[in-house]
Amino acid sequence: MPKMKTCSGAAKRFKKTGSGKFKRSQSHLNHILTKKSPKRKRQLRAGLMTEPADARLIARMLPYS
Repeated sequence: MPKMKTCSGAAKRFKKTGSGKFKRSQSHLNHILTKKSPKRKRQLRAGLMTEPADARLIARMLPYS
């Protein structure tokens, strides 16, 4: 059997936690930052867990995670 390919785009965006869930970073923090308040930018730095509905698809994209 050949090796399964990891979706490299998903590998850059998601990490698996010890409990088997996937964590992700939030969007809107890459450009056009001058109009965003410091509080908004600071709160966007915090990571989030992915939705359970998406976890199955992410697990398929990351077979070795």
